[in-house]
Amino acid sequence: MNDSTMRHVVVIVGGGAAGLTVAGLLRRTQPDLDVAVIEPSEHHYYQPAWTLVGGGTYDIARTRRLTADCMPSGVTWIQDRVTGFAPDRNRVELASGAAAEYRYLVVAAGLQIDWGRIQGLEATLGSNGVTSNYRYDLAPYTWECIRSLRGGEALFTQPAMPIKCAGAPQKILYLAADHCRGAGVSAGMHFFTPGPAMFGVPFYSRALDKVVDHYGIQPHFAHNLVAVDGPAQKAVFEVTEGEEKRSVELSFDLLHVVPPQSAPDFIKASPLADASGWMSVDKHSLRHTVFDNVFGLGDCTTTPNSKTAAAVRCQAPVVVANLLHALHGKGTERSYDGYASCPLTTSNGRIMLAEFLYDGVVAPNFPVDPRIPRRAYWWLKKYYLPFLYWRMLKGHLGFDWHRQRSFPEALPAIEP
Repeated sequence: MNDSTMRHVVVIVGGGAAGLTVAGLLRRTQPDLDVAVIEPSEHHYYQPAWTLVGGGTYDIARTRRLTADCMPSGVTWIQDRVTGFAPDRNRVELASGAAAEYRYLVVAAGLQIDWGRIQGLEATLGSNGVTSNYRYDLAPYTWECIRSLRGGEALFTQPAMPIKCAGAPQKILYLAADHCRGAGVSAGMHFFTPGPAMFGVPFYSRALDKVVDHYGIQPHFAHNLVAVDGPAQKAVFEVTEGEEKRSVELSFDLLHVVPPQSAPDFIKASPLADASGWMSVDKHSLRHTVFDNVFGLGDCTTTPNSKTAAAVRCQAPVVVANLLHALHGKGTERSYDGYASCPLTTSNGRIMLAEFLYDGVVAPNFPVDPRIPRRAYWWLKKYYLPFLYWRMLKGHLGFDWHRQRSFPEALPAIEP
């Protein structure tokens, strides 16, 4: 051992939504618990609002705060970057050459954005009408591109799953279509996805088909963006037809790209990952499948749920309860049911609030048909959820009434 080795009872890797919420809950539940968070970033971002920024309805500055201000009271902040894990020695290796040792480890490292996997994309982002709401500095440019559109073709892409917030690629599509309709702009609206449907949960996907029809949007399934030529305003898609693949080149005036995403490299190369590269955890207990004193939550794990802040909000108390039960041998263990929520902005002023559990089980908080876009949910998305998010980081979770509910198979009348 040397002086550069830090020791804590609980070490949390990641100071994003998942990591800080767990830290806040642990400190609220057991105020004397020794908790450290490893997070290199100076700033913390409320990423769910970047769709609203791109749609011209939210101030980008309100989505960023200093990490120091978000850190729960009494938590040690290790401002360093993780380079590796040695779970057989209860040790996390850091970029500075230091290390952190633990009795219990919580990994909440999020995922990484693989911009470089789309040829030519990085060179043209933020110019030539090429943008993405998946970056803080680009979300305002999305709105600039939308409001400057005078016709032509607007392309919106989604990569192969999993990605953070699976609904985000089409949220901005609907906001753009709504803006163009209101401004009297006639532009071709196109949505490209490698998948076979607009959404992974059929109950909501069929309703979204109605939204797509309402705006005259052209969906392109089995299409994956592989290259962009910004100056020429050309996008190249790989199209899958059965066992065959072919390339299609299309012109654009606006291209909103959602980039491929994967587990962080330092997880992929670690003993914590399975063959997929994601951190392997039991999907209910959120405990690692091999190392009993390691837990994982948020975007970096193998749990087959939608990667959203709403999922984190339900995962965090499960991790905290199960970790404290392991630490003290008392208390009640908890189980995560796969809950996630995706507020789908179908227009400027209405939202379809998609809520579901593992296997696509519909489980909304409110006993009304969740396929109907509602103005009340717009208020929820724009005002209440940001307020709740910043409190959640300190361990205050707010209400949770979600449960499995049944609704008629027939689609209701849908007005985006």
